[in-house]
Amino acid sequence: MSRNNVVIVAGGKGLRMGSDLPKQFIPISGKPVLMHTLEAFHSFDEDIRIILVLPPSHQDYWKQLCVEYKFNIPHQIADGGETRFHSVKNGLALVEDGVVAVQDGVRPFASKEMIARCFDALADFDAAIPVIDSTDSLREMIDEEGSKIIDRSKIRLVQTPQVFKTAVLKKAYEVEFNNTFTDDASVVEADGVHVHLVKGEVTNIKITTPLDLKIGELILAMH
Repeated sequence: MSRNNVVIVAGGKGLRMGSDLPKQFIPISGKPVLMHTLEAFHSFDEDIRIILVLPPSHQDYWKQLCVEYKFNIPHQIADGGETRFHSVKNGLALVEDGVVAVQDGVRPFASKEMIARCFDALADFDAAIPVIDSTDSLREMIDEEGSKIIDRSKIRLVQTPQVFKTAVLKKAYEVEFNNTFTDDASVVEADGVHVHLVKGEVTNIKITTPLDLKIGELILAMH
């Protein structure tokens, strides 16, 4: 039986956080954000192959943190690339077979149930991504002066993990990078693959601002 894989992409420099420390290393509830992310997948499947993509300049610091926090969840490290696209491609090089999830390193609160929903969808589909409804009204800019309302019932906010049959994702990533690739789903869609939508979670937030850290503390306190 083939093994589950996850490529966790952690190349952020934390500029919106207003901190010298990249956001994936900022502690939340006693340990760095990134450790919570790895734990979420290890909790879902203890045998999952975890590939952590980090810029070479961050790798020694991460290894130091693992010693300091006695963090021993097995994982391999791949080099971060120029863009997220290149980072995922580098991580995929270490994935051998089966199915693969791609996860934002700073999205540490994915529940076991939601991760399972994404992986289970691959029994019927080649690609599955978690989404949530928009609760805000939305407008599209037409030009500098004008805008128009968008029907929010047709809009979904996209999260990770985005999960794929490994062969499908690797084939899609053989293309040259272009700016329309905002996530992995957009890469496989450009290759003609149907992307199945799975129910996400409002608590599956991405940590990008100091406020997100505060909200994250509350989410962890609820568990």
